[in-house]
Amino acid sequence: MDSISALGAAAVPLLFNIIAAIIIYIIGKKLISLALKGVDRATAKAGTDETLRKFFLSVVKIGLYVLLVFIIVSQLGVNTASLITVLGSAALAVGLALQGSLANFAGGVLILLTRPFQVGDYIVTGLGEGVVEEINLICTKLTTLDKKVIIIPNSAISSAPITNCSTHPTRRVDIAVPISYKSDMAKARQLIESVYNAHPDIIKDGTVASHVDSLGDHAVTIAACGFTEGSKYWPVRWQLIEDIKTAFAEGGIEIPYNQLDVNVKNS
Repeated sequence: MDSISALGAAAVPLLFNIIAAIIIYIIGKKLISLALKGVDRATAKAGTDETLRKFFLSVVKIGLYVLLVFIIVSQLGVNTASLITVLGSAALAVGLALQGSLANFAGGVLILLTRPFQVGDYIVTGLGEGVVEEINLICTKLTTLDKKVIIIPNSAISSAPITNCSTHPTRRVDIAVPISYKSDMAKARQLIESVYNAHPDIIKDGTVASHVDSLGDHAVTIAACGFTEGSKYWPVRWQLIEDIKTAFAEGGIEIPYNQLDVNVKNS
């Protein structure tokens, strides 16, 4: 009889703790849901990148639920100090095993925070160039002009020099063409500038210009430039090169090429 009474006396506090833990869980879950909605609204209002928003919400959610679990475990009378030690050791082991992934993860967060480029930009890196299609927390995906996909780890792209060709709405089209020393340089410059000015996608604001860029061993290099919309850069450049070749052919401007002259002497 005494043992039954003792068991009943021990069961009452345990039952109370279980009921309290259930109540804490229900209330805590609702509070976490409200907190996440508030964080989501705040980050959306601040204009935070969508990928970073999702990541931040996931971190906050995990952190709040871990806190809730510790409160519930403590309410049930479990020693949380030993649990923290076990979790700390596990986290250290996982961190050592995933050093490369964590570096990519840190690089992804850095890219999303500093925003050196965004989806839709055309960037040039030492690892490849193309249009940014996706930025996630592990890698950045580029699509090249010939529709190949380049996947670059964020740890590499975040620590390397990056040229963003889409920062400004316009982009300068530079073309250098060699001509023969026998050809008329002034006429060549005039033809190149006329080709630029005739193109419908070259901005007519007086920025079209040409100059003698270099005097080589076998040719004089004439360089020219003009601005166009960034999204039209490559089609404009390709068309200008073709039109310059046609204009030179019609205008009698010679484009030299490497050739070997062989003289045979009869003895």
